[in-house]
Amino acid sequence: MAEPRRDSTTTAASLARLYDVDLLEDPGDVDLYLALASRTGGPILEMAAGSGRVAVPLAKAGYDVTLVDIDPSMLARAGAAADRLGPKVRARLDLQEQDLLGLSLPGGARFRLAILALNSLLLLGSRQMQKQALETMARHLVPGGLAVVDVWLPSAEELARYDGRVSLEYVRTDPETGLIVTKTAAAQFEPATGDVHLTVVYEEGEQGGTTRRWLREDRLKLLNADDLRSLAESAGLVVEVVAGDYDLNAVSAHDERAILVARRRERPAPSA
Repeated sequence: MAEPRRDSTTTAASLARLYDVDLLEDPGDVDLYLALASRTGGPILEMAAGSGRVAVPLAKAGYDVTLVDIDPSMLARAGAAADRLGPKVRARLDLQEQDLLGLSLPGGARFRLAILALNSLLLLGSRQMQKQALETMARHLVPGGLAVVDVWLPSAEELARYDGRVSLEYVRTDPETGLIVTKTAAAQFEPATGDVHLTVVYEEGEQGGTTRRWLREDRLKLLNADDLRSLAESAGLVVEVVAGDYDLNAVSAHDERAILVARRRERPAPSA
């Protein structure tokens, strides 16, 4: 994830596993990244890469992928997921436990595709930090390389419900443990700052048995499609599209997501 945690190693490992339970319902974005990778080729950089949900399929498809995440438990799960697919897939992954802000990887501008997927940008607590993330992407791309950023666009109706009330998100069975996971959440929207304070409680156990509980808190810095475009341009990227879905149709007023595709400027032609 994008921000450091103060959890114990055991708790961090549990939250990383529960993050994968969150994503048992496929967001549907991996095909987009595979399509863009076929356009650009590798190597590929994924920042705030989490447990490898995007990176491992890219490695399976034959691309070299560098995963950057500040959470070692997430990276351990990514490595384990690749291991299950065999040594060739695992060899294509380079796991980097680092903060994406101020990131400077060896080799500099060598990536053809840089990815910041599924709301990771929102976990950065200020516009300046969000801009830094886009600058980091641009700095590591070859000229003409693509940066892709995917963020959530909550509607006014959704934000009106973020008043601290607790709601049930899901009840699922974790395929890894066979245990029942119940997720509840409460969100508080702060109109003055455009922030959402999100508190999530996971409860896990057998039917009628002892329950274990984990708490996770995040602060989301919301932005809109115009904000995303402006951040990319200020980072020196040339925007190709701000889309409203994973088919890259242009964003509309009613879309729930904004997907930025932007490229690093080509080097200027040498003077005669």
